[in-house]
Amino acid sequence: MKALIEGQTGTWEIVIGLEVHAQVSSESKLFSGASTAFGAKPNTQVSLVDAAMPGMLPVINQHCVRQAIKTGLGINATVNLKSVFDRKNYFYPDLPQGYQISQYKQPIIGEGMLTIVSEDGEKEIGIERIHLEQDAGKSMHDQHPSKSFIDLNRSGVALMEIVSKPDMRSAGEAAAYIRKLRSIMRYLGTCDGNMQEGSLRCDVNVSVRKIGEELGTRCEIKNVNSIRFVQQAIDYESRRQVELLETGASIDQETRLFDASTGQTRSMRSKEEAHDYRYFPDPDLLPLEFSQNYVDEIKAELPELPDHKRDRFIAEFGLSAEDADTLVEEKATAEFYEELSNGRDKKLAANWVITELFGALNKSGIGLRESKVDAHNLGSLIDLISDGTISGRIAKDVFSEIFESGDSAGSIVERKGLRQISDSGQLTDLVDGVLSENQDKVTEFREGKDKLFGFFVGQVMKRSQGQANPKLVNDLLKEKLAGRSLDK
Repeated sequence: MKALIEGQTGTWEIVIGLEVHAQVSSESKLFSGASTAFGAKPNTQVSLVDAAMPGMLPVINQHCVRQAIKTGLGINATVNLKSVFDRKNYFYPDLPQGYQISQYKQPIIGEGMLTIVSEDGEKEIGIERIHLEQDAGKSMHDQHPSKSFIDLNRSGVALMEIVSKPDMRSAGEAAAYIRKLRSIMRYLGTCDGNMQEGSLRCDVNVSVRKIGEELGTRCEIKNVNSIRFVQQAIDYESRRQVELLETGASIDQETRLFDASTGQTRSMRSKEEAHDYRYFPDPDLLPLEFSQNYVDEIKAELPELPDHKRDRFIAEFGLSAEDADTLVEEKATAEFYEELSNGRDKKLAANWVITELFGALNKSGIGLRESKVDAHNLGSLIDLISDGTISGRIAKDVFSEIFESGDSAGSIVERKGLRQISDSGQLTDLVDGVLSENQDKVTEFREGKDKLFGFFVGQVMKRSQGQANPKLVNDLLKEKLAGRSLDK
């Protein structure tokens, strides 16, 4: 549902825009050949360009340009054949140049659009632009009680800043937008989306207004590094603004920080305007120009993206929209499902991935790549269900062992003697035994107490230790209970 805040003076609407800073998947930086590998020791991946040594000139990384174009194409955006790099001037200890090389009036990517799915259904979110820029270094304040240290390993790392229009109206929509954007970039291979490593961060712009009124004064919450924190920051900040406005106070346009330990935002500094940065074209970099043929070549290499894959899963595999959305969100999951479902019942395969596999992964706190379950051994388990070798209930026990040990389904079934009993003679003996021991309930059933049928099924399954074929048990019970005799 849309997040509306009921106040003493009426109903308030939340207006949200996001600036997502996505680290470009590239082995080297935007303007130097220094490595971008995560986890290196401080200041071990710094070129003379990154450290702003005198006379060192930036050289554009063509791979990063291609990655930005791919991302633009992935969100149906305009690719600008000419763009300009600018100097964004400000002082910060971890910015050795005293300016950031970014793009301002002429970015590499223009307007685009994302379709998200939230509690209210589908919604289109406009994207204002994507521009390329270099990251700053990192200030570390917890290494010494009275000193700060600077790590320049991230200085010069290529970022795509993806700026949305203020089209989101709830924390849920913002979360759906980030997930969708991250999913597309992971499919494209342009950003790994690992927020815990800092390769995807958000600046969250929040304002409130009475419905139908002009946009209110916004506050920007900087560098939020998880989707959950984005939602918490929006919820807190919107309530804070409403409470101020309800008392007759005004909202200061400012930059704020989110404190994850308290779930609150706090003031950081007054919000800068564009003129505060004194943007001007970088004199060391020529305008970036390429042809439409270059863009078309990149477009021809794009993989199938989540929306197209989702539509195909629904149309060709008969999946529900909800199941298809779940399966395509992560590229690895979609690939796993397609390999698993090849030649098998598509809906049964989807149920096993979404219910059993995802449930086990969530419970254990690991990802699909770390799991011992692969498409081959899960597929073998599904085959054993389909050919009647084991029942669905037994299959869940077998799956638990596969998840723990990585053993094949067939070897587990043989080792534990779990093959399903489908022999009519054996099943008839089991059914007759249950009915003979419960003749009073047989009489009640025949007098109209239909719900007892489940009791009989349960007793047969208990006698067989869960190995009786449920369909054959049901058929036999119906046949026996319809008669007047318990003879075979």
